[in-house]
Amino acid sequence: MPFIKIAKRAELPEEGKVREFRSGSRMFCIACVGGQYSALDNTCLHLGGPLGQGVIKKGKIVCPWHGWEFDARTGQLGKDPANKVATYMVKIEGDDVWIEILNLKFEN
Repeated sequence: MPFIKIAKRAELPEEGKVREFRSGSRMFCIACVGGQYSALDNTCLHLGGPLGQGVIKKGKIVCPWHGWEFDARTGQLGKDPANKVATYMVKIEGDDVWIEILNLKFEN
């Protein structure tokens, strides 16, 4: 399974926070909830707001544009669990943070 290096451990968000990361032309957000890191697409399903600039509220990432809420671990939309943003497995090795990508194309 392919992984891409997304950040250094020191760059990861603190507990209860979310942060944006770029890899090539793609943006991802990483959240820390309950001591666990999760990675999701950074784009809100509503109008494309930057989830990585939002806040964490009761385990959900709240989009800063219009308040849509996504489960930080599953990417499910709070109002409609059938809709979700893509999620990616996070792996930390030493000081490097990697996310698993499947079938994603990147442009530099």
